[in-house]
Amino acid sequence: MSISKNTVHLLLGYLEDCFLLRTVWIEADSERRRMVNPRKAYPVDPGLIPLFDRPWGTDDRDSCGIIPNTMPLGPRVVVDTNVVVAGLRSRRGTAFRLLSEIGGSRFEIALSVPLVLEYEDALLRCSTVTRLRRSDVDAVLDYLCSVGHLQQIFYLWRPFLADPKDDFVLELAVAARCRSIITYNVRDFVGAERFGVGILEPGPFLAGLGVLK
Repeated sequence: MSISKNTVHLLLGYLEDCFLLRTVWIEADSERRRMVNPRKAYPVDPGLIPLFDRPWGTDDRDSCGIIPNTMPLGPRVVVDTNVVVAGLRSRRGTAFRLLSEIGGSRFEIALSVPLVLEYEDALLRCSTVTRLRRSDVDAVLDYLCSVGHLQQIFYLWRPFLADPKDDFVLELAVAARCRSIITYNVRDFVGAERFGVGILEPGPFLAGLGVLK
């Protein structure tokens, strides 16, 4: 029986979600370099599955997850480039508050190689406003890659959105099974709801998580 490469990766994703398979990224000095290298897949002993399903509470962190001091993450989302730039330009807005929550347990960000490259390009172009040096931008991107879900994309939906430059963001959200895309350009993603992906600005998103009132 012959199946496509996309089907193989889809099945591998299901096995990972069921804790029957674990993929490991290649070791590298930069988190971004790991994203463009193939991953190794290792089987997981099914007897370990119950350890991932232990009850947990917000005040009992030591009993969470298979490793002490780890916690299940909230919804997975894609953070659009305009939110990242806005959050690094000013500490006063909801964009900065959202960036401050990245790496915590309230939500998880999804990343792809094209999105990280767009982050990099935008931050370097806005360096006079953000006052970030190249080393600062590298540090920010490496941190985001270290805590985010690094998603490979094998199926393209383009053209779908009005602006073709936004299609790869939607494709990432669909491939990573994200709940929402967080952006200030809500109108640019009209139609994304057909894929089950919500479009929210940072304020309403954080309010829904209980971070903002």
